[in-house]
Amino acid sequence: MLRSYQSVTTDIVIFTIEQEELKVLLIKRAKEPFKNKWALPGGFILENEEPEKAALRVLKNKAGVSNIYMEQLYTFPGSGRDPRGNVITITYFALAPTEKIKIQKSKETQTPTFYSLKKLPQLAFDHKKIITYALKRLRSKLEYTNVVYSLLPQFFTFNQLQEAYETILDRELDKRNFRKKFILLNLIRSTKKVHKGIRQRPAQLYQFISCRPTELKKFF
Repeated sequence: MLRSYQSVTTDIVIFTIEQEELKVLLIKRAKEPFKNKWALPGGFILENEEPEKAALRVLKNKAGVSNIYMEQLYTFPGSGRDPRGNVITITYFALAPTEKIKIQKSKETQTPTFYSLKKLPQLAFDHKKIITYALKRLRSKLEYTNVVYSLLPQFFTFNQLQEAYETILDRELDKRNFRKKFILLNLIRSTKKVHKGIRQRPAQLYQFISCRPTELKKFF
């Protein structure tokens, strides 16, 4: 009787918005295969280890990141994706504003760096495919969830909110139409705070009513 063996890894896609660019966290691999190539933070899942706990362990050890919200993305089959053999990967993705991502570098971390999705280096394994899939999922989630809250500061202007959508979707949105649609969703409320720009007049600051993942009753 033939018996097949395969290994299981986990890879994590962390998106953030910095200087009006959507970026992803990459590390430089320390070992073969693809030594010194850029890749998503990832590693093998240990025996009897839950995949999510493995992902959090890998993030902390290789990318120096902890205390971050993640959700499962997809399981990519093993055939042809890893030169070491039939290795499947359980992927996760996370969203966070840059100010909440505190990278704690150590001897174990592998040069964690944020790269613009428009200027990605050559990537190891099938990680470009994984990032593309994660971006597709993120864009889809904008339509039926409040997920954008994860990429914004606690207080933000309406312009910052629209810029986040435009950055993720990679296209311009009509300002009036965007404001009208978003207000109807009842996701945010105005505050007594204002943003005082150097060259612009003070702008009203808003905050999300709930900062928990929620599906919308109306589609954006």
